Amino acid sequence: MQSITFKPIGVIHNTITNPKDAPRSERMADGITATVEIFPEYADGLSDLEGFSHVILLVHFHLSKDYDLKTLPFLGHTKRGVFATRSPRRPNPIGMSIVRLIKIDGNVLKIANTEMVDGTPVLDIKPYVPLPYKREEIKLGWLEEHISDRDENLP
Repeated sequence: MQSITFKPIGVIHNTITNPKDAPRSERMADGITATVEIFPEYADGLSDLEGFSHVILLVHFHLSKDYDLKTLPFLGHTKRGVFATRSPRRPNPIGMSIVRLIKIDGNVLKIANTEMVDGTPVLDIKPYVPLPYKREEIKLGWLEEHISDRDENLP
């Protein structure tokens, strides 16, 4: 199979510079603001995004140098398969984060609740649209035993 190459469309600017200082999830990043600078050649793609309260950022974990197929997640004491976790140490170091969109100023998005470190390359942006799944249809796998209230304790 051929390799796949992505070109960043922008970069995150944040006060978090060390991955060890980053919150483990968006829900733990409440109040942390940052900016996403979209490169000028992609700025027209931001049209009509300002009406959304949240966006999904797809990013490249540029500081992740290796991966483990089994990893110890921050919830629990058992190693899990990397694809059953949100670990940044992945065969393809791609991350996804749902952040609150505060405003758009030209080619710069001001966002809140981000756990991304400064300089993280942005691969894509998508509007967050809640899926119409019934709550009872959603299963959380091994996380079920670590989460007592899905709305309050979900990482």
